Amino acid sequence: MKITLLTVGKIKEKYLQDGIAEYAKRLSRYCRLEITEVADERTPDGASAAEEEQIRRTEGGRLLRMIRDADYVIALAIDGKPEDSEAFAEQLRLLGVRGESSIVFVIGGSLGLSDEVLARADYRLSFSRMTFPHQLMRMILLEQIYRAFRIMRGEPYHK
Repeated sequence: MKITLLTVGKIKEKYLQDGIAEYAKRLSRYCRLEITEVADERTPDGASAAEEEQIRRTEGGRLLRMIRDADYVIALAIDGKPEDSEAFAEQLRLLGVRGESSIVFVIGGSLGLSDEVLARADYRLSFSRMTFPHQLMRMILLEQIYRAFRIMRGEPYHK
């Protein structure tokens, strides 16, 4: 199974880079992992709703160009379906059973995902009703994917 994290922007903080690298290393036992970043747009202070929408569309266009027709796309969205770790692991297992060999998790920028990206998603996943920094979400998502593989294989992991 190939898992891609398709994200907006670069990771600037070293502690996040280190955490992401650690989970990427751990995941190498279970799947092929790729992290693809697209450029983010600067959001001016006091941006209007129209300006924010244009930024989401610009970033969304960049994301959509990286998604293939055969990819199964999971968008991280605050209005997505909340899952516990066991349900998330079961969902990944079922995708594998169905023959989905390329799963793309999409994490938007600071303003979220465009309507076009959300429309392309096969599934919307929410980690919480809270808002997290999009850079931190990469590490959280990788940890949960790692946890899911451990659960699927019946391997011990902290609960």
